[in-house]
Amino acid sequence: MSWHLKSTEEALSELGSSREGLTEEEARQRLSEGGPNELKEQAGRSPFAMLLSQFTDFMILVLLVAAVLAAVVGEPGDAVPIITIVIINALIGFVQEYRAERAMAALREMSGSSATLLRNGRTLTVPAREIVPGDLVLLEAGNVVPADLRLVETAHLTAVEAALTGESLPVEKGTEPLADPELSLGDRLNMVYKGTVISYGRGLGVAVATGMTTELGRIAAMLQSAGEARTPLQRRLASFGRRLAVAILIICAIIFALGFLRGEPLLLMLLTAISLAVAAIPEALPAVVTITLALGARKMVRQNALIRRLPAVETLGSVTYICSDKTGTLTLNRMTVEAVFVGGAVRRGEDVCVMDEPGRLLMTAIALCNDSRVDTKGTLIGDPTETALLSAALACGFDRKTLENDFPRVAELPFDSDRKCMTTFHSTSDGIVAFTKGAVEVVMMRSATMLGTSGECTLDREAITRATDDMAAGGLRVLAVARRRWEYLPEALDSETVERNLVFVGLVGMMDPPRDEAADAVAQCRTAGITPVMITGDHPLTARIIAQRLAMIEEDGDAVINGRDLANLTQEEFERRVEEIRVYARVAPEQKLKIVKALQDRGHFVAMTGDGVNDAPALKRADIGIAMGITGTDVSKEAAAMILLDDNFATIVKAVREGRRIYANILKFITYSITCNAGTLVAITLAPFFGLPLPLVPIQILWLNLLTDSLPGLALAAEPAERDIMKRPPVDPQEKIFSGGRGMYVAGYGILIGAIALAFQSFAISRELPWQSMVFTFLVLNRMAVALAVRSDRQSLFRIGFLTNRPLCGAVVITFILQLAVIYIPVLNPVFVTAPLSGEALAMTVALALGMLSVSELQKVLLRKMRRG
Repeated sequence: MSWHLKSTEEALSELGSSREGLTEEEARQRLSEGGPNELKEQAGRSPFAMLLSQFTDFMILVLLVAAVLAAVVGEPGDAVPIITIVIINALIGFVQEYRAERAMAALREMSGSSATLLRNGRTLTVPAREIVPGDLVLLEAGNVVPADLRLVETAHLTAVEAALTGESLPVEKGTEPLADPELSLGDRLNMVYKGTVISYGRGLGVAVATGMTTELGRIAAMLQSAGEARTPLQRRLASFGRRLAVAILIICAIIFALGFLRGEPLLLMLLTAISLAVAAIPEALPAVVTITLALGARKMVRQNALIRRLPAVETLGSVTYICSDKTGTLTLNRMTVEAVFVGGAVRRGEDVCVMDEPGRLLMTAIALCNDSRVDTKGTLIGDPTETALLSAALACGFDRKTLENDFPRVAELPFDSDRKCMTTFHSTSDGIVAFTKGAVEVVMMRSATMLGTSGECTLDREAITRATDDMAAGGLRVLAVARRRWEYLPEALDSETVERNLVFVGLVGMMDPPRDEAADAVAQCRTAGITPVMITGDHPLTARIIAQRLAMIEEDGDAVINGRDLANLTQEEFERRVEEIRVYARVAPEQKLKIVKALQDRGHFVAMTGDGVNDAPALKRADIGIAMGITGTDVSKEAAAMILLDDNFATIVKAVREGRRIYANILKFITYSITCNAGTLVAITLAPFFGLPLPLVPIQILWLNLLTDSLPGLALAAEPAERDIMKRPPVDPQEKIFSGGRGMYVAGYGILIGAIALAFQSFAISRELPWQSMVFTFLVLNRMAVALAVRSDRQSLFRIGFLTNRPLCGAVVITFILQLAVIYIPVLNPVFVTAPLSGEALAMTVALALGMLSVSELQKVLLRKMRRG
């Protein structure tokens, strides 16, 4: 029901209440019928169910089966690494999911724990959960509003509604009914809502909605139903894992059957098939992905981006739209004086501090007619408008303490929402001076003359109006300042006596300006193929001006839409236009969710930033929700996957760069691992067809897998970002693991590695060399060559530089040393079925592995020429 349209008496009548409040009996009955004033939570999964769900992935199940078989028919030690990796991966996944379920708990905590009510004409304090529709609630500064209230009485009442509506400044409240049925929450000035905070004054309101029927309750319902989108990598790896596992099991079954038909021992072939399955499935992949994401997350914390859910790190690489809040993210979240009108002219920038007589008087006035203060740490405390004025005066050299010593305040008329101005009186050497500041139309109406560069002159209303309109068109909030001198302090300190016949001093234009680094970050987004969009609860004009200053939009009016117009669009009409819109103003909570869904329906990956309760459903539904660390509510932080510790849009762009690097490195590991595994698989599968014995025994397969998938695989996670990473388009959300030529690379090099291994085996057998140790060592060293080759699919290894990834260099050296130990330490020879190699045999093996690296470098040269062509 649109309670803001009704008068206070109509609201009380329809709710069956009065100005005396409900009776205790009526309140108990309503509580019994309607239930408590609290947010209901859907029954979530138990921690045990969350833990079990981590073992349902198909590839994980195959690994567990292989581990059990290896332990039963082979050596129990073979199963330990696999089971360890699976358990670590499951625990990390469990922790992430458990933390994600805490958003509703934070939302419930926003409700006030108790409230002061008027029942039967008596004041009493009750738990907030016992409030029912029709109750009269007393409000004062500092209270958390316990229910949705239609205001009945107000005394200078203001509320901070930023968490719910996105409005950055405290909102003045009244009781008069409003005429527009389609007003957004932020414009319903006779209402206050559950979870918002009273910042000033007193009031009395009748509860019109409680519990899940409040605006906060509607958000809670959306938060429960919003669901959480799976990340691109989760989707790709799930599909990839299922297909790979099935393919490998089929191949292993074929190898087992062929070996058995050739007369190989049954146990040997069973162990070989199991070992091959374990080797071919990149069981280190979950751990490498998790560790890569964790290392990336640690690095991102140093860049002021805190990752709450690890998979969100790589999601950043696929983001095509960043839907950002305005206040505090794109702007400073600090009102700043940007222009003044004084001495008959508008002054901007450094000219604000030009100190002629009118300029000095204006700065003195805004410093003295001001209730903000500077604390012991030098921080400005008070209303955002007044702190902006005091900051401007301080910046121009007007010290507040000095001025107060010279002109002590002796009286005041506080700000009143009806008068729309305030006046302070100060003692001077020749009497009393009064400074008045307030709404332009009010101060101008009460002024008789104005101050020009040569002293008092005729009040030029047209010039003042032009200057006001010019500032307002630039998105500035404009206040007027005036002065009046008195011989003595007036006896009657009332508005009609003292706030008339004023001397108009000037205008002050303020706004929350864009961050300096935001414009560059927006430009980087465009270069990277990402579309930045502003979604704010602020007014359309303010949003448009900020967007233009950041080059998010041009002068195109179609790029800006307000919440009311958005509500009038059908879903089909909106989805047709959504890619053209860059600024959304005065939007309701469900509309933020609607915007995210519409972009996702168009195939985009959406990052959504926000700080308020109203942002939580969209943060949870977005592909990556980004909450504000400084101004963000607990609800938004719990719903988000990433938290900006500095509330800075530029940090998002840094995070996107890091996300792209991490995603690229994960793909490099997958390419490396599957290519090398494919080579081993080809060699073992085709050996019987060429009349060759199995090139590797089970223990060698497991060693090859354990040694080369661990250190080099993890070292690839440290690969620096390629130079042009932010000049490439976002990762296509529909892209498969083997898209972009990776499938051809894996197949081509896998076959080549397998073929060379078999040819090398045949050569070594013909020369009566220790062929198995040579093939074994070649496959190990070849994997090191592939690890170096996949560092870039575009740039030569020599151009990148060997030492730009020191961990990988170290991993290559350590792997080489460990393989030599397996070959040359006598006690290890029987364990790994190896024999020492002569210098010549080792040189041939190393040269063959380096030859594979040379092939890769040659391929890159050809590809670069083709791209240039």
